[in-house]
Amino acid sequence: MRRALVLAGILAAAAAIGGCNFADSGTNVVNGKEQFVAKCGACHVLARAGSTGVVGPNLDEAFQRARQDGFGESTFEGLVHAQILHPALNPQVDPVTGREASMPAGLVTGEDAEDVAAYVASAAARGGEDTGALAAVGGGGAEGTAEADNGVLEIPADPNGALFYVFADATAPAGQLKIESPNESPTEHDIAIEGNGVDEKGEVVSNGGVSEIDTDLDAGDYTFYCSVEGHREGGMEGTLTVE
Repeated sequence: MRRALVLAGILAAAAAIGGCNFADSGTNVVNGKEQFVAKCGACHVLARAGSTGVVGPNLDEAFQRARQDGFGESTFEGLVHAQILHPALNPQVDPVTGREASMPAGLVTGEDAEDVAAYVASAAARGGEDTGALAAVGGGGAEGTAEADNGVLEIPADPNGALFYVFADATAPAGQLKIESPNESPTEHDIAIEGNGVDEKGEVVSNGGVSEIDTDLDAGDYTFYCSVEGHREGGMEGTLTVE
């Protein structure tokens, strides 16, 4: 029901602002995608951006009907830009906590906000993949295995702010282990680990901070993940094999 209401609201807003026109605004969609991944993707699903957030509306679903009904991208652009400028007008319910929350005001401003609106308008509900310069933005998801070195295991968060760690899984020898998760992005993340009686969390960090856990692990399989609300559900987790 909540999803239906959100979609209905978006369609109504699209109809109301149908006259808005950003077509000749000279926006930079590459910058728009960079800003979206770093500051919006932790909350929203947008397939072309590789974002998997679960707190805000799924943007592909939200615009699918309007795109099918023939609304133009300038309409989408105006709608997204208005929502960025006035987020409190459309509060969302966090599916993880059940609490009502609005997108923070001023998340992106000025030309960055216009660029984000242009990118979302070009990408939402379109299917396929970005090409050219856009394809290089956002990364392709977690890949490979992190290996402990001299008792330290480093599992960085995606530096662009997407909801994944750089590595899909990790290995380490049994015994004392320090797990470090550098986070270069402005999106807040931490590193947490659970399994075999272990349940520990590092500090939530951003903008170059490092989340750390010092622990002693027996042989077995563990799960590492981000404990920030919605991030694990969005894909920030992997398996740590201790031998």
